[in-house]
Amino acid sequence: MTLPVPPDHLPFTGDPEADRLLATDPLALLIGFALDQQVTVQKAFSGPLELQRRIGGPLDARTIATMDEERLDTAFRTPPALHRFPGNMAKRTRELCAAIVSDYDGDASRIWADATDAKDLYKRLISLPGIGEMKAGSILALLGKRYGIRPAGWEDVIPDHPTLGDVDSAEALAEYQAGKRARKAELRSQGERT
Repeated sequence: MTLPVPPDHLPFTGDPEADRLLATDPLALLIGFALDQQVTVQKAFSGPLELQRRIGGPLDARTIATMDEERLDTAFRTPPALHRFPGNMAKRTRELCAAIVSDYDGDASRIWADATDAKDLYKRLISLPGIGEMKAGSILALLGKRYGIRPAGWEDVIPDHPTLGDVDSAEALAEYQAGKRARKAELRSQGERT
């Protein structure tokens, strides 16, 4: 599959440098998705750039997977912490990078570049540490809508609700976040009734 040129930024953080890194570095994008849990989208997706700064070089799956655990933990914990749960997220990021090294020779883009179809891509994504079903659907939507990466069957596996793949501006991000809060509140209220 020939990969199209990625967008020059993804408007997830409000920081032009962080938004450029997310758009151009597949590992940064996946780390951002792994961190997107119990923090704002802005906080989660700002993490890859700050991690890059703290480890002193470009993000590299092999480097992170083999980095001294204490050094990586410190990179996550140094104020301001990269996440609400810095220790857990340092471990998850290491596990994510180790899986990318083991399964894709350290090249995160191979996750989608080598996929045979959308179902295969979905399976590849949910097998990654820190990427569950909802995040895999969002990544598929993002790849298709923003990068033009639409393997066979793509329409059948993307979510039928708004995802980060629909976010193309700061305004769209605010709408997405408001919608996500409303969906969560609705699910909680349905759970209370059942």
